[in-house]
Amino acid sequence: MNAIETPLQKAEKAIREAEYIVLGAGAGLSTAAGIHYSGPDFQTAFKDMIDRYGFTDLYTSSFYPFQSEEEKWAYWSRHIDYARFAPEGLPLYKRLLELVQGKEYFVITTNVDGQFIKAGFPEEKVFEVQGDYGLMQCATACHPKRYSNENLVKQMVAEQHDCRIPSELVPVCPVCGGPMEINVRKDGYFVEDERWHARANDYYHFLEKAQDKKLVLLEYGVGFNTPTIIRFPFERMVASFPDTTLIRINKERSYPQYLLGDKYIALESL
Repeated sequence: MNAIETPLQKAEKAIREAEYIVLGAGAGLSTAAGIHYSGPDFQTAFKDMIDRYGFTDLYTSSFYPFQSEEEKWAYWSRHIDYARFAPEGLPLYKRLLELVQGKEYFVITTNVDGQFIKAGFPEEKVFEVQGDYGLMQCATACHPKRYSNENLVKQMVAEQHDCRIPSELVPVCPVCGGPMEINVRKDGYFVEDERWHARANDYYHFLEKAQDKKLVLLEYGVGFNTPTIIRFPFERMVASFPDTTLIRINKERSYPQYLLGDKYIALESL
């Protein structure tokens, strides 16, 4: 009598037999990989701002109503450096890259920390839907262009004092002269430039090729903050594509909204 397969064994078999794989990643993946938005690392890196503003974690502090651009960019430069530039390519992301080697694959992610690229995933295979901490844009989207901010962010971190940056480091839009913002989707001014649209088109073309093939949707750490980007579309694809399996890796609320039967595998870790 054959032993009953465990969910992990089923997942490993599905990945092994897949022709196409789509990796869908949310914040839970970066947390599992070691980027912590609260706890000792956050408390050490932001101690002065915690004391001044009462911050409890990196997520809620993002909504703080700073009174000046100097204060705002002191915080954001440190936030970006902490979450985007300081961490090297993390082992869990590199393991995912190893997992998809030899397959046709694509990545869609709501994360803005650049970890897929750092781990070695080719840029043309990664669609960062919600933006990138490493880019900035005009706050009012007066023109559809995004700008690298790494050198400026590093300078802001090095030169800030008393939770402020020097006024001469405050970035201004090179077109309208207004304020700049991080390229993260938070309002109606999010800039989607040519590169963003190119990756979006690449993703949808990939799905067109994969929909009739043996496809695995490998979803990692996607919650209900923006479920319409990855979570719900993945479930609809499994329900409608003929030979597609959803592997959902999540420590909580892993249940799907459809009855997917053996086309659905739930894991807490990989």
